[in-house]
Amino acid sequence: MEPAAGKHSSLINVLIRLLLLAVFVLGVRFAYVIAVAGESCTIADFCFFSLPESINLVLAGAVTGTGSLAVEPESPEVQRSKDWIKGVRFYSSVFRELVSSGYLSPASKSLCVETPTGRDVVALKEVGVADVIGISKKAAKKPLEKKGEGHKIPFPGESFDFVFCSEGAIQRSVRPSEFTLEIARTLKPEGFAVFHLTNPRDTYSFNSFLDLFNYCFKVVKLRDIVGFDSSMLNIREIVLKKECGNVNDQFHSVAKFGSDDYGNGYDDSASNSDINENCYIPAYKKDLVRNAEPLILEEPLKPWLTLKRNVKNIKYLPSMVDISFKDRYFYVDVGARSYGSSIGSWFRKQYPKQNKTFHVYAIEADKTFHKEYGLKKGVTLVPYAAWVKNETLTFEIHRDPGEHVEVKGRGMGRIQPLRSSTRSFDGEVEKIRGFDFADWLKNTVSRNDFVVMKMDVEGTEFDLIPRLFETGAICLVDEIFLECHYNRWQRCCPGKRSTKYEKTYQQCLELFNSLRQSGVLVHQWF
Repeated sequence: MEPAAGKHSSLINVLIRLLLLAVFVLGVRFAYVIAVAGESCTIADFCFFSLPESINLVLAGAVTGTGSLAVEPESPEVQRSKDWIKGVRFYSSVFRELVSSGYLSPASKSLCVETPTGRDVVALKEVGVADVIGISKKAAKKPLEKKGEGHKIPFPGESFDFVFCSEGAIQRSVRPSEFTLEIARTLKPEGFAVFHLTNPRDTYSFNSFLDLFNYCFKVVKLRDIVGFDSSMLNIREIVLKKECGNVNDQFHSVAKFGSDDYGNGYDDSASNSDINENCYIPAYKKDLVRNAEPLILEEPLKPWLTLKRNVKNIKYLPSMVDISFKDRYFYVDVGARSYGSSIGSWFRKQYPKQNKTFHVYAIEADKTFHKEYGLKKGVTLVPYAAWVKNETLTFEIHRDPGEHVEVKGRGMGRIQPLRSSTRSFDGEVEKIRGFDFADWLKNTVSRNDFVVMKMDVEGTEFDLIPRLFETGAICLVDEIFLECHYNRWQRCCPGKRSTKYEKTYQQCLELFNSLRQSGVLVHQWF
């Protein structure tokens, strides 16, 4: 019997040693995690046990340096790294500043919009905000988040006192207008919405962001802060206060700022339906005009060569400002002719689009060019003549001696009212439909869109431009490339001017100057 007892004792000793070894390994691992990695067991990559869901681990001083953080162990996929903890620490400091400024309180019912990591949600809990929820596209297993997106927030109207939108979510949205409308819908009156943006860095983009809020919001705080990772190194924090009730019934713009330091405010509350002859072009757009390339004051002797040189000097608007806060992007080619005339050869290849997708409207009355547009993706043909009202016009096709044309000897077409068509004209004449271009523009684009226009209408610019000002539609255009037609020197015949147009180069300069003095960024096109 004694040998059997000895074997039993040896087995017990082995088990005890294995148990002690396991305890030792666990202790070493726990010491490493706490002392070296600075993380708790629920956050680390390797643990021997897990805690019940109802228990919060307190990281005293490890996260904020000043307090503790309640970590929900149900979200291990995002709560593992030092970067995640660094982000929580950052947002905790942000929220403490907002609390001290009176924009946030522990009693604020709060929403974090499109929060992929949940760091801002946890940070709100950390600073004492008990009633907080986040939404993200992939939030099925996250305890403090609900599935949702910025343009479709899954909560009733006026549900929250505080809404936070971080990590540039609104800049990535393909529906920024819907995004901001949903925030306005779900925010209570007198509530605060806080945005962290990587931009805007210029007055144009800043006001473009504010233009997305076509309801009664007021900027109450604006500051630049240093971020916590490479994607958000420099952050512009904007705090807006909602000052009205149901956003579906009231559409008043936020107060916007026009100076470089955003210090001098002005109110611009016109919506699309309000745009009229009193259209106001704000100061920040006028500042851009002063930075544009100078106009060519002396009449060019060879205007067909001047265009090639002038294109190199043009200061395009997207090269001066950020356009990412616009809702949609349009290129309107008035007098487009063939696709390769300017859309394919210039706009698609040379215009700086900042990786935005532009929809193109090709306005061309000459049916000779219509067929090819049916094959072009992202292009809508408007097969009529841009005019000052809806009426039937005559379309005169003619060409100067030696003029280069694209289609079977087809010359440039010029529209005339029917009452003027009795004058003698040696060329092809047909009747076409003209439409009120200014009215069409107001019904096609909005103040939140980015609109680039090229206008080459064979002299009709002297009718269309005043009409754009008269109706206020000029306020919807961000940048214009205008070819002004005058009795210029002919390429074929040195010393002779074209008899096609009655205007002089000086009259064209006056048109360009009037546009720029009004705050319209216009470039000379030849």
